[in-house]
Amino acid sequence: MRTLPKERRYETLSYLPPLSPQQISQQLEYILDQGFIAGVEFSESSAPEMHYWTLWKLPLFHAKTVQEVLSEIDACRSENPDCFIRVMGFDNVKQCQVLSFIVHKPNQRRY
Repeated sequence: MRTLPKERRYETLSYLPPLSPQQISQQLEYILDQGFIAGVEFSESSAPEMHYWTLWKLPLFHAKTVQEVLSEIDACRSENPDCFIRVMGFDNVKQCQVLSFIVHKPNQRRY
């Protein structure tokens, strides 16, 4: 068992080691397989009191493949390299966000 370095934790998956690109793709596939609507959000701060992040474009209502979501993440990352970027899954039956995880932290190469 390995102890993670002391750093600020942001979302549910932040207590795990950083996700690899393959693991991010698997999470996105889960979102789409469950019928959730994927959305990409960004914010300059990830402070706990920041409940509202800026939505990158509209939610991806018609996204059917992981590659479509990944291309939006990459576009958001290139436009906002100094922001935190997260993906959220919206359940249109329950009318709420059911999951989210960070895919980009500023000034870091991965995750």
